[in-house]
Amino acid sequence: MSLAAFRSKMHLAHYGEKDQVWFPKWLARYAAGKPLTAGLLPVTEALVIEFSRSFKKSGTPAWQRLQGVRAVEAYRDLVLNVSEPNLTEMKQILGRLAAAEKDSGAAAGSPEIADQQRLIGVIDPSEPQILQSMRKELRLRYLALETERAYIGWIVRFIRHCGSAELQTFGEAQIKSFLTELAVEGNVTAGTQDQAKCALLFLYQQVLSRELAFLDVTRANKAERLPVVLSREEIARILPEFTGLRRLMILVMYGARLRHKECRTLRVKDVCFDEGHIVVRNGKGDKDRITVLPQCCRQQLIEQIERIRRLHKRDLESGFGKVYLPHAMERKYPNESREFGWQWVFPSQRLSVDPRSGELRRHHVGEDYFADFFKVVIDRVGLTKNAVPHSLLHSFATQLLEAGSDIRTVQDPLGHKDVQTTMIYTHVLNKPGLAVKSPADLV
Repeated sequence: MSLAAFRSKMHLAHYGEKDQVWFPKWLARYAAGKPLTAGLLPVTEALVIEFSRSFKKSGTPAWQRLQGVRAVEAYRDLVLNVSEPNLTEMKQILGRLAAAEKDSGAAAGSPEIADQQRLIGVIDPSEPQILQSMRKELRLRYLALETERAYIGWIVRFIRHCGSAELQTFGEAQIKSFLTELAVEGNVTAGTQDQAKCALLFLYQQVLSRELAFLDVTRANKAERLPVVLSREEIARILPEFTGLRRLMILVMYGARLRHKECRTLRVKDVCFDEGHIVVRNGKGDKDRITVLPQCCRQQLIEQIERIRRLHKRDLESGFGKVYLPHAMERKYPNESREFGWQWVFPSQRLSVDPRSGELRRHHVGEDYFADFFKVVIDRVGLTKNAVPHSLLHSFATQLLEAGSDIRTVQDPLGHKDVQTTMIYTHVLNKPGLAVKSPADLV
């Protein structure tokens, strides 16, 4: 039975106004992934318990889980016209838990504490306490999920190095030993060693509130690498291999000089057709910048955004439609996450659970969606270069310089703070007449 028909039956049965709004949304969550029998949802005690527990794991309060169970019960009564399973005991248990949560919440105090708890989100209680504290501090500072995963990974390795999770008992000597071992035995790059050091400094200074003395660490070698650049001819060879959404992504990355992540996290509101540009939010160095909207993909972007509009409408009708908002925006503007302008230009095909909040919503496409296919295409057309999606950005910058653009003209759109970062592209230019001839060619 459709949600619209369920709403109609609720209205005829004189359910409360709020129940008529929220019960269909809870039922849509209950229905996710369940097979229909003659167009009807199965309702069993085991399924309802599993449904309630799934939201308990994500930190959903008891009063909301009670609302979800009541929604399924309404479906049982109004649509299935049966009295089993009996959900009375389950509702009584959730009711007592909800009352206890309300009392403890009042005792806990201020709205600021509640806001802080929402920001921290879901943390696995089976993790060592030091890791739980680390996650809390990272989230309170709005650090990216990728940063959290990287930092936690380094702390786990440091725990193994020390042989104990009681890290407050260790200090400079163990940190120096760990970082030096990474450089000498692990043969890591300088950037990797720096990331491990930043994770340990965050732990000791922000989580354990300890000031560390000077760390005299053996530094990993910082090798200078030239970027992998694809020529115009090589771009022309791989471009026909891309179709559909992936073709639009490669045109946006190559034509608008967007990094892979910047493309995946592009929002509808940041594609400005009238002005002819794209606004890149939280780009390199956590800075915003403006870049060109390529004419070659303008019409495709218009059509893609119309598809997103229809998809977003269906999500809203099913009780979803929310997306992740940066920093504290979701707390300050709770309804903003449902606005169309905040939706992803390249959304995932499926709803997924947010690893921090535990909320079911539509995220953008994953990193592998484009990157894995890009690797397949490189192999298919016979290119021997070790190119990755980021090579598209390198190729754009190099080809601009080859066309005679000023280095400053290239620097700003790429979001480079220092022109020296942009200067690396001058080392891979192929300008006829400037190359040195090999002595072997003169024999």
